[in-house]
Amino acid sequence: MSPSAQNVSVQFLKSPAGFLATWFYSGMMPFAPGTWGSLAALPFAWGIQYYWGWVGLSVATVVVFIIGWWASHVFEKEAGVEDPGCVVIDEVAGQWLVLIPAGLDPLLYLIGFVLFRIVDIFKPWPACWFDKNVHGGLGIMLDDVVAAIYAVIAIYFLNIQLSGM
Repeated sequence: MSPSAQNVSVQFLKSPAGFLATWFYSGMMPFAPGTWGSLAALPFAWGIQYYWGWVGLSVATVVVFIIGWWASHVFEKEAGVEDPGCVVIDEVAGQWLVLIPAGLDPLLYLIGFVLFRIVDIFKPWPACWFDKNVHGGLGIMLDDVVAAIYAVIAIYFLNIQLSGM
């Protein structure tokens, strides 16, 4: 269990905020919770894209961002830790944003996963600014979504290139 998760009660983890903030407990993995959260986001993104296309995934991304803002704020207060590592719903929102232009292309999903993990870890500007200066649930969510924009642009152009082949 990650140190930030140790600060919260088991009862809280079973609450809607705990369940969603950790994205169905994928953030509870002891090593690289952000990577596990991003990985756990992939089948949901695929299903949403399969049934409702890029518009559905766009709407779902906004919805999970709003829910994540609330859930991560509640989790942060309960844990008493700023930006707890086990909160991975921010990775879900960022990963889904990256996958919007990927369609249902497995190669683009794989590339999108890797690119998102890179930008999420290194947080190029302005994501690093949001990470340092915006706090609470909004800050937890924003830095990942802003970082994801870099990967979205790359996936968009890769999709155009692959479509033209």
